[in-house]
Amino acid sequence: MDQSVAIQETLAEGEYCQQAVQGVLCEGDSRQSRLLGLVRYRLEHGGQEHALFLYTHRRMAITGDDVSLDQIVPVSRDFTLEEVSPDGELYILGSDVTVQLDTAELSLLFRLPFGSHTRMFLQEVTKACVGLDPATRDPEFQWLSRYRCTPPQEAGSPTLRDWNSAPGTWPACGTIGGGRYPSRKKRWGLERVLPQGAGSVLFRGGAKAQTNFRLAEVARGGVAEWGRHARGGRRNEELEEAGREMSAAAGSRERDSAGGSNFNNSRLNEKGLLVDQSSGGQDKPESLLLRQNKSKSEITDMVRSSTITVSNKAHMLSMQKFGLRDTIVKSHLIQKEEDYTYVQNFRFFVGTYNVNGQSPKECLRPWLSHGIQAPDVYCVGFQELDLSKEAFFFHDTPKEEEWFKAVSEGLHPDARYAKVKLIRLVGIMLLLYVKQEHAAHISEVEAETVGTGIMGRMGNKGGVAIRFQLHNTSICVVNSHLAAHTEEYERRNQDYKDICSRMQFCQVDPSLPPLTINKHDVILWLGDLNYRIEELDVEKVKKLIEEKAFQTLYAYDQLKIQVAAKTVFEGFTEGELTFQPTYKYDTGSDNWDTSEKCRAPAWCDRVLWKGKNIIQLSYQSHMALKTSDHKPVSSIFDIGVKVINEELYRKTLEEIVRSLDKMENANIPSVSLSKREFCFQNVKYMQLQVESFTIHNGQVPCQFEFINKPGEHSFCKQWLNANPNKGFLLPDSDIEIELELFVNKTTATKLNSGEDKIEDILVLHLEGGKDYFLSVSGNYLPSCFGSPIHTLCYMREPILDLPLETVSELTLMPVQTEDDGSRIEKPMEIPKELWMMVDYLYRNAIQQEDLFQQPGLRSEFEHIRDCLDTGMIDNLSASNHSVAEALLLFLESLPEPVICYSAYHNCLECSGNYTASKQVISTLPTFHKNVFNYLMAFLQELLKNSAKNHLDEKILASIFGSLLLRNPAQHQKPEITEKKKAQEFIHQFLCHPL
Repeated sequence: MDQSVAIQETLAEGEYCQQAVQGVLCEGDSRQSRLLGLVRYRLEHGGQEHALFLYTHRRMAITGDDVSLDQIVPVSRDFTLEEVSPDGELYILGSDVTVQLDTAELSLLFRLPFGSHTRMFLQEVTKACVGLDPATRDPEFQWLSRYRCTPPQEAGSPTLRDWNSAPGTWPACGTIGGGRYPSRKKRWGLERVLPQGAGSVLFRGGAKAQTNFRLAEVARGGVAEWGRHARGGRRNEELEEAGREMSAAAGSRERDSAGGSNFNNSRLNEKGLLVDQSSGGQDKPESLLLRQNKSKSEITDMVRSSTITVSNKAHMLSMQKFGLRDTIVKSHLIQKEEDYTYVQNFRFFVGTYNVNGQSPKECLRPWLSHGIQAPDVYCVGFQELDLSKEAFFFHDTPKEEEWFKAVSEGLHPDARYAKVKLIRLVGIMLLLYVKQEHAAHISEVEAETVGTGIMGRMGNKGGVAIRFQLHNTSICVVNSHLAAHTEEYERRNQDYKDICSRMQFCQVDPSLPPLTINKHDVILWLGDLNYRIEELDVEKVKKLIEEKAFQTLYAYDQLKIQVAAKTVFEGFTEGELTFQPTYKYDTGSDNWDTSEKCRAPAWCDRVLWKGKNIIQLSYQSHMALKTSDHKPVSSIFDIGVKVINEELYRKTLEEIVRSLDKMENANIPSVSLSKREFCFQNVKYMQLQVESFTIHNGQVPCQFEFINKPGEHSFCKQWLNANPNKGFLLPDSDIEIELELFVNKTTATKLNSGEDKIEDILVLHLEGGKDYFLSVSGNYLPSCFGSPIHTLCYMREPILDLPLETVSELTLMPVQTEDDGSRIEKPMEIPKELWMMVDYLYRNAIQQEDLFQQPGLRSEFEHIRDCLDTGMIDNLSASNHSVAEALLLFLESLPEPVICYSAYHNCLECSGNYTASKQVISTLPTFHKNVFNYLMAFLQELLKNSAKNHLDEKILASIFGSLLLRNPAQHQKPEITEKKKAQEFIHQFLCHPL
């Protein structure tokens, strides 16, 4: 997800967020999540200035509502950003990047995730520093005055020293410059430069220093191999060029963000983690010069591309920036992979533990290391790390550090391990460790998260994943926590599918399309999958467990049934369940649940796998651990990993390069398309339609890409997408292209009004060849979703029963329009569609636990939408959670929110004054005022049943505040004080009778 979009919504005119990255601010033992944005401001005289904006944020930073400005650091002449190796931590390729930010007045330490997002962010900061020309005057940063808590000085322009010496200190105000953290330079003097660790990147005074990355230490699959120097060798100029180009994508990332740590200078710290003890001093200038003067052939021998993903064995590869010839070489290398690799077994430990919000109270070695051979790789997952409301709505939790330390102390004592990655989404956390001797062969580490909570934003359920390359095998590890409750197996199925479709990893080369979970050689899936035992009562289940009749019980396992029906985990394997169910126990014991709910035992916690050369050696639970109401589960695997034989690789590469000399590339590329006209019939709101066609290539390799039409900023309209939209084809090969049409809240209103239609022309361009034109047409079925409130009030008939001309006319009617008596039919006081959903919930869900907090089913949303649009209310049959989520989606889709944009600031000003707030509501257009009062009355009814549904005023104000009271379009998004005022505004209507 590009989180710069959320930051951009908070900025003023003329300010642009170039790049954003999510990191962790480290101060002593404190770890606080921050979103860093590099913001550019163009000056009137033509220059530009930059500043780093630091935000606190919700985990899913989708819009400006999810972030709150915390601090601003101008990119001034004394601004430096240096990659460092913190004491007590091993620095390996694929681990998080630690950077020190210094100015004259402050010093901040950040940990940034390894990967393409961080790499691009650091590159943009480099460019910003380079832009500070010594010949120009010092930047003044007057544009930042609007962010200060106190008014700018009247006399004279504020200088940079003014910003740093007098930071704002009011609550929730963005701090400019220093003021919170002591400056390292202030203590030690501006002249002192601390030793840099190998591979550090220094941005100082606008200049980028040479890094200490030794090209001579890069070998074996494009990853850093410390203490090893490449062998020289002769090859022809063609091979040198091909090898050098092929290494550029991976090598550039390693040079810019990795570097050469020395494992020989490492030791085991008190936590059992491998730490780097090398001084990492700077090279002398003569040594830098020596490396810079290495010959072409030497450099070519030292590096090799690590961007080859063996799982992508199709003929199509996305276009590389290093040219057609290089792409052909890579394609042939993938096809010939078996000629230069051999399989070597590595031992993997895969473990999952739902800790029920508890802190670690026991040693984890009975789970992680007792009675087993030291694994090569540890993959350790947790669920329900923190069950507090703060963790649910925001990202930070102390439990992350607690469980990380517990795992680190529980790793096998006979080996030394380095943490490669930690990724967390609310209470779902995944840790990846690797043995010291294998760390040099880990590359292309990326981590992502997918929340499957209500409206796709809450991370109480969902998945986290880490993907990486071990030697020449791509591996993806997924930890998921799926929907709860016995009857919700369809929701669990949907969660699984959502994680698979939405989990995407950036590749080393940003021009390549993202990787999905299934685009890996090996997939390890662990977690609390929450599938239960069905059709048996609690006592029968316990009796079968007592008899150890696990296979008889397994026949009633929901996951087994769903896998057999091919609804989930198709192609995955699970070992035999020879241990008793891992849920639910009384905390602190081995006794089954004795609470009022008396949950039936179930195998909630599972480990599955997919791929070749995988042997499961054990699969078991660990009854010794009693911290939680779940028992931890572990599985040990021997996984065959493809390792490169360097000599065979070099020979294969030479053969490919030489064979290219015989290929005739002078011909003009030409393709044939299986279809050029596409008609999407009866397109509906938020219902994906897909049409596909095949491109068949002729006898010349070609690159293809959909290109923008003249005067347009995208190759297609917002509701359309082509996947893939560019790529490469070998001679006589095919690729299937999918055209995906999806209408959401952004595009629905104009389609309802007729301002836009399902019509577009796509231009498919061949590099060096001709263009092909594809026609897209169709019809959109108008929906109440995306329609204005007043429009729906004038529609006494279902929207699909009205002529398109009438729908268009009513949709385009101004929002302030009131009933002037000129229309034959009198409008309704509120939209009938809103009444249908609220009435359904009032009759069926007034006591529903977790209402508006647990998501519904997508298939049920489509049914609800169709009932609303056709008026078939008697046919409405869906779960309470699905109807509740449909109501939230309806409010979110309104082009003008319930509280009109024009009243937004008045509402904030009146927050806390109920009388004044009621006055603001009274000024709303009649239809909007009616809807607001109707919703408040309904929410008050829900609160009367809080003992059953567990809702309170704060939860409802938080959920509905951002839907009913939205910031005006194009205006700055609110700070945390504004968000609290908006919630307080709604809160007071929930606490007072209407």
